[in-house]
Amino acid sequence: MEDPFVAFHINKGLVRKYMNSLLIGELSPEQPSFEPTKNKELTDEFRELRATVERMGLMKANHGFFLLYLLHILLLDVAAWLTLWVFGTSFVPFVLCAVLLSTVQAQAGWLQHDFGHLSVFSTSTWNHLLHHFVIGHLKGAPASWWNHMHFQHHAKPNCFRKDPDINMHPFFFALGKILSVELGKQKKKYMPYNHQHKYFFLIGPPALLPLYFQWYIFYFVVQRKKWVDLAWMITFYVRIFLTYVPLLGVKGFLGLFFMVRFLESNWFVWVTQMNHIPMHIDRDQNRDWVSTQLQATCNVHKSAFNDWFSGHLNFQIEHHLFPTMPRHNYHKVAPLVQSLCAKHGIEYQSKPLLSAFADIVHSLKESGQLWLDATFTNNQQPLPGREAPGPGRGEPEGQCHYILLSGGGWFEIKGSGSDSSPLSPSGLPCKQGGDTQRSLEKGFSC
Repeated sequence: MEDPFVAFHINKGLVRKYMNSLLIGELSPEQPSFEPTKNKELTDEFRELRATVERMGLMKANHGFFLLYLLHILLLDVAAWLTLWVFGTSFVPFVLCAVLLSTVQAQAGWLQHDFGHLSVFSTSTWNHLLHHFVIGHLKGAPASWWNHMHFQHHAKPNCFRKDPDINMHPFFFALGKILSVELGKQKKKYMPYNHQHKYFFLIGPPALLPLYFQWYIFYFVVQRKKWVDLAWMITFYVRIFLTYVPLLGVKGFLGLFFMVRFLESNWFVWVTQMNHIPMHIDRDQNRDWVSTQLQATCNVHKSAFNDWFSGHLNFQIEHHLFPTMPRHNYHKVAPLVQSLCAKHGIEYQSKPLLSAFADIVHSLKESGQLWLDATFTNNQQPLPGREAPGPGRGEPEGQCHYILLSGGGWFEIKGSGSDSSPLSPSGLPCKQGGDTQRSLEKGFSC
């Protein structure tokens, strides 16, 4: 637990005081202190890397950067209102106002993320206060809800039943190659998953915020009695109601509000899912901190637009390894992380923005097809294992994942990324047969 503890807290001494009551004992010197499922060498070198990063001052924020970022959000908010006030409420000014407001909401979402991760100020108090202001007053959402959901995601990204960001599996989508095959083997079908890459465009990006988050957040704060959060949220709704109803009327205001939520939802979903959905998804395998983060995240190439558009979450790998690091320093630590990955043979994925968007759809199509293949596989065949079928056959346990397909072959699932290649249990490349890469020769013609 040392690495997550260090990653999430900026005042370790204060937090340790609260943890003293949780101490139940200490391991005796002769007891192993490192679990066999975790990579000790990688962990030790990452801890050295973190110490280097701290000495370089990369965990310290440039307050001017975040001040300018907040000011640009406030200026866009004012510009949205002025658009209607100056040019009237006809169609073009109305749409322009909605686009500006959705930009405000998206960018405020990235900024509240910075405060929520305690990455701006050196004390938790100021981070929490500004977090309430940005997420509560500028966005109308509760800080406690974000904290509750988001830190679970960071602790166990892409781990089924532990990461709430993938709770849409299995009721709406079949996610990940391994879990999708399991669903198929169990003959479970909540949705037509082989078409999920199509209905994603209907129930994914357009619907998440206006049809779910917008209503669930009120249930959350009332059910958990988070009255301070509710007060902050009310200030948002009072402010936006008083500024736009006089110009648009109640019906026009409601139309504008839900158009903004619709546009924001598309922006939010594509950006937040491009780094995770195409990556390895499974139940928790109790791996070390670094391996857990790297197998679940990928990057998008750096550019001025990509940085702004994604709130620097195009550096998702660095963000997950150093969640309290100010975002303007991600690009500085990236070469060090790449070197660490290269040394340990871990794939460091970075791709163009549009390719990252496309990979969401491609991965949904692939996992949906795997579900369909597994659904019609003979039940007498063995279930696919999470570990390589080759311990004792030349493969270290836990290095590869294979899925037994309807064609009778094994399909390797790489734990570190979205790319897959057919291999035999010995790890040698296999010839591909049939009309699809997923159909392998049963005898592993290698």
